[in-house]
Amino acid sequence: MRQTNLLEGMRVAILAGDDVEQSELVEPKKALESAGATTALVSPHAGSIQGVNHDEKADTFPVDITLDQADPDEFDGMLLPGGALNADALRVEPRAQAFARRIDEQNKPIAVICHGPWLLISAGLVHGRTLTSYQTIQDDLRNAGGHWLNLEVVCDGNWVSSRSPRDLPAFNREMLARFAAYYAERQDAGTAA
Repeated sequence: MRQTNLLEGMRVAILAGDDVEQSELVEPKKALESAGATTALVSPHAGSIQGVNHDEKADTFPVDITLDQADPDEFDGMLLPGGALNADALRVEPRAQAFARRIDEQNKPIAVICHGPWLLISAGLVHGRTLTSYQTIQDDLRNAGGHWLNLEVVCDGNWVSSRSPRDLPAFNREMLARFAAYYAERQDAGTAA
């Protein structure tokens, strides 16, 4: 039985832009919020972003904060949904790369799915890490020094990764577990201080 307040008080940045794979945005967001976390959609531009279901336009989602306004120190974790066009555009954003590097250097949890790892590659974070992704970018991950596995979910340190929307149940389960472990550790450290 899942505790509804497991992540109460935790703030999670969801980095995404236009043509984000809708299910990879909506389902993890819903899982995080139902566990008590507050999420913020962080995007390169203000207004709203376009979701897609594979290659078909879907819903739009309001942007909570732009990348140039977002401070990674104000967040406890990061979610990177996929969608090839979303991930390809996000990976070349210097502010997105800096955001990801700052989250990772603080060992905050990162949940990434499908084409989302492209940002981690461009940020220089993949070398020596084990993860999965959509199969078409496995060579990119290997060429960046990562170890790619064809599994529904892979956990490596503060990272949780999955391949595609069909892996969302396992992805959400492990994402919540990883985020909860980090948050509990941080709460314990705060109590001890």
